[in-house]
Amino acid sequence: MPLPQSVDREELHQRQITMKAYKRSDGLYDIEARLMDTKTAPFSAPLSMQPLAPGRPIHDLWIRLVIDDNMLVHDAIASSDATPFSICKEAGAALSFLKGETIGSGWNKIVRDGLKGAIGCTHLMELLSPMATTAMQAMWPVKQTRPIKVDANGRPLKVDSCYAYAAKRVVVKQLWPQHYTGGQD
Repeated sequence: MPLPQSVDREELHQRQITMKAYKRSDGLYDIEARLMDTKTAPFSAPLSMQPLAPGRPIHDLWIRLVIDDNMLVHDAIASSDATPFSICKEAGAALSFLKGETIGSGWNKIVRDGLKGAIGCTHLMELLSPMATTAMQAMWPVKQTRPIKVDANGRPLKVDSCYAYAAKRVVVKQLWPQHYTGGQD
């Protein structure tokens, strides 16, 4: 269901983010992201000699994470086709610290700590959180064949990890009734 109708308005800016996952022939997986920012009117970036025409990208950024089925990062590659400053294209090299890290609990902190401030590009950093979610979604069929991870008490780690998996909700009642804490129907 779309959002309700708004008042009359004029589009100023569009950010498109695309995430895709691929299974590679070598048994690894590529998780790719692209971010593209455009304006509907001519735009002059700071230090720019010529304004960008409407629809021309201010940012056109790419990241590829190469992971295995345990979510271990084997490679992290960035490419910048359009940036407001030519020096921005150098920021992709900062992603190399992700090699050897594992996507999972603590991922966002690893990313923030590794790319904070002048170390990395804010926009590339912003892509890495939804890339982790994309990786998890892509790897779901692979992971589903493995035993469910549980805590020391045998409670699945999924319980209370999000809205749907809340211990008081019907999903937990159906999947793990012994961990359901909601009321009787």
